[in-house]
Amino acid sequence: MKLALRQGRLEIMQFLRSRESVVFTIGFPVIMLAIFAAIFGGTEIDGGVTLTQYFVTGMIATGLMTVSFQNLGIWIPIERDRGVLKRYRGTPMPKWTYFAGKVVMVLAIGVATTALLLLISVLFFGLRLPATPERWLAFGWVSLLGITACTLLGIAISSLARTSRSGSAVVTPIALILQFTSGVFLVFTALPGWMQSVSAVFPLKWMCQGLRYVFLPDSFAAQEPAGTWELGRVALVLTLWCVAGLALCLTTFRWTAPREG
Repeated sequence: MKLALRQGRLEIMQFLRSRESVVFTIGFPVIMLAIFAAIFGGTEIDGGVTLTQYFVTGMIATGLMTVSFQNLGIWIPIERDRGVLKRYRGTPMPKWTYFAGKVVMVLAIGVATTALLLLISVLFFGLRLPATPERWLAFGWVSLLGITACTLLGIAISSLARTSRSGSAVVTPIALILQFTSGVFLVFTALPGWMQSVSAVFPLKWMCQGLRYVFLPDSFAAQEPAGTWELGRVALVLTLWCVAGLALCLTTFRWTAPREG
């Protein structure tokens, strides 16, 4: 545990020293939220919810995905290409400590990003915090399952990048497509039916739906595709992606660059 915490501290320090990572990971959801709020203002959709309030839930979900899936999918190939992973494997440090450090970093930055989004949303965009323990509990397990699934998938997808430069090219388009089709930038039920069906396979859609239950009034549940919040299905899909992500990590992760065999 001490090794994991020390490795996590190192990962956090490395993250904070990279201005690009800090701005993109923490600043991106805040900037996008401000842009949408400026464009749509207090425009209301069904269920007595404004578009800005709707977008807040999507921005929290995409913030969790950015710090985990995108961040790891981009930076692990860089470390692999520079030989950092190879040197880690050659030390007495247990291999799991490397991944534990990544998890600690993701959780710490994820909590900080979510807290910042909530603070800004409450102060400037009229978001109401959950009023019941059940909603706070749902906030906890949706966020935890979501960030766990995205962390594992970020580690797994890092093996697709053959060089340090290709990590962003592999991960960023996938993340953008999921954001546009999962109810982050657009109202989910306004999307074509086939697009809703495809995005329902992936975890981001269910993260957004679970967070809408947490922060939006019960009257909005009727606007969901099934007419209810489907919390059981949210938990099931996110759990299945955690299992699938773990299986992919165990079977595909590489410590060395492809050119090294």
